[in-house]
Amino acid sequence: MADMALHYPPLQVGAGRRLGVGWWGVLGLIATEGALFIYLLFGYAYSALQNDPSWMPEQPALRLSLPNTALLLLSSVAVWWGERANRKGERRQVSLGVGIALLLGIAFVAIQLLEWHNKSFSLRSGLYGSLFYTITGFHMAHVVVGIGSLAALLCWSLLGYLGPVRNAPLLAVAAYWHFVDAVWLAVFSTLYLSPLLLG
Repeated sequence: MADMALHYPPLQVGAGRRLGVGWWGVLGLIATEGALFIYLLFGYAYSALQNDPSWMPEQPALRLSLPNTALLLLSSVAVWWGERANRKGERRQVSLGVGIALLLGIAFVAIQLLEWHNKSFSLRSGLYGSLFYTITGFHMAHVVVGIGSLAALLCWSLLGYLGPVRNAPLLAVAAYWHFVDAVWLAVFSTLYLSPLLLG
């Protein structure tokens, strides 16, 4: 126990528990941000029902969005794999899982930026453009926050600050990252798939 006390830096009260205060804070954040995305997606769905197909400057394309969705889903698997390894004390696997998720998250951002660049409309191109860029932009902001959190976790893992008794930070970040991925599935289904399936 003495070696463990020297190995780990001091953390806030409750941080060493399975469900520390950070976990509950992240759950509160997920609840509020989930409500935000529900409002945004409802606004999009309502606008789509009130307009004819010409309200969309162009049909959504799956050439970039579909592989980007696969990348984000794989990143969730990597985070889950790393968190599972952390409970077993397998430090290398933790770092590998978090590192893979970090790289996949960065790749998602790069592809999303490329897709934005290739669009024939902008944020100011009417109602559809405003909704499309607002929804995908808010999601992108959440991905960037998640990338920063994954980068911090990777540093802590490489420094040996995580382990079976210090699993709460990884649980909190994993919950947030899974939420970000789940939101993207809702965004992808609403903005990309529904116009193709219902149009």
